[in-house]
Parts: sequence; C-alpha cells; structure tokens
Amino acid sequence: MNLDLSGKRAMVCGSTQGIGKAAAIELSLMGASITLVARDENKLKQTLNELQRASDQSHDFIVADFAAPDDLKAKVSAYLQQKRVHILVNNTGGPPAGPILDADADAFIKAYTSHLICNHLLVQAVVPGMKAEQFGRIINIISTSVKAPLKNMGVSNTTRSAVANWAKTLSLEVAPFNITVNNVLPGATMTGRLESLMQGQARQSGRSYDEVKAETARQVPAGRIGDAHEVAAAIAFLATPAASYINGINIPVDGGRTPNL
Repeated sequence: MNLDLSGKRAMVCGSTQGIGKAAAIELSLMGASITLVARDENKLKQTLNELQRASDQSHDFIVADFAAPDDLKAKVSAYLQQKRVHILVNNTGGPPAGPILDADADAFIKAYTSHLICNHLLVQAVVPGMKAEQFGRIINIISTSVKAPLKNMGVSNTTRSAVANWAKTLSLEVAPFNITVNNVLPGATMTGRLESLMQGQARQSGRSYDEVKAETARQVPAGRIGDAHEVAAAIAFLATPAASYINGINIPVDGGRTPNL
C-alpha cells in the first residue's frame, strides 16, 4: 500500500491549532512538504518548527484570514506562481453555536464566506496545477452534522451541508484528472472549538465544565472524546496514492456517535 507523500506539497488551512495543525504534522511525517495557512503569523512560525523535516521537504506558510476571501485568493494565487500544490486541506473555525431561529442573516453570510466561498476560491486556484500533475487530493474538514444536524448549531449545520454538496459536485468534475474530493466529518474531538462549545453548554445549563465533558464522552459509543491526531490520520490516508479510488464521500471520524449510515 503506497502511503508515501514524498515529492508532494500539501496546503493545510487553519493549521496552527486543533485538527488542522494535527493534519499538517501527520502529512509531514508521511513525507509531504507543507504550506501552512492561517491568520496568526507567530503561531504559523511555531507550527512550522513542529513539522517533520527530511532532506527533500520544504515547509512554508501563508498569512491569510478566511474572513477576507479576496486577500486570501490574491496571496494563494501569487504563491502558486512559484509552487504547485498536490493536496489541499480545507479547514477553518466553525460559526458560533445557537438556535437557527435566533441567527441573524449576517451570521449565515459570514459562515458561507469563510467556509464555502474560501474553499471554492482555493480549489479554483490549485486545481489547474493538480491537473497538470495528474494528481490531486482535496479534503474538506466539515462535521458529522452533514449526516445528522446537531442541536443548537443552526448556522453551522446549514453551512456544513452546503459545503458537503459543493464537494460532491466538485468530485464528479475533477475525477477524470486523478483528483479526488472527500469530506472528513469529525465528531467530538478535543480541540479549542469543542472546549469553547462545552464551556457554553455549562454556562447555559448551570452545570460544571467537567459534567458537560463527561456527558459528551458518554454519548460516544467508544466512551471517550477523540484526539485531533485521530482525525488527522484519516485526512492523511485520503491524501495518499493508496486512496486513489475513494472519491466524493463523507467519512465520519467520531467513535461511532453518528446515528445513521
């Protein structure tokens, strides 16, 4: 089974923390050169130092904010004048929690901009190079809400489903060029995002953070909250030559929590 990513470059978005950072590290361990993308330059530099460095690997970063899609597009387009990207990991922080009836229209616009629109702009930028190389892997980090909407996550549920359908449509168009498009759906994973959500639940319910955390773990058949590197392992596999015939699917990485197929 060919899991070697030597000679490949992976652009990993939201890569200074959580699942994005874990994915960047895992892909570097498999031989890929990494281009980190995030808005905090200091954290980007810190993450850069944590990546595996073999003799033929060359890591770098782009400072960009997904709240500013035009700036993101310009910076990535300029970067691609010098280098080609073989693997794109689309990933950015989710919108605030809350009932869908309470959501302002602007909340949907912001979420669509930072997720769907930025994903689309990045794909448009990297796909020509992937076609030329006859190798491409586009992996979108979404949520299990694609399969079963999550309570109190109205804007997120809506946005994530749109991204999933965009990805499926894209997968049909790029498949003839040995480019695959897949979605990884993390369940409860111990990241800053989950900690923030559990803290919010604790405040609203009058319970302690530890009580909410224990309840979250009980909802998972595996009996525990996942680790970011467990999600990163799925991302890394989908990026390899071995995953060449896996295309256009949603893969939950959730310890069995999602209630449907």
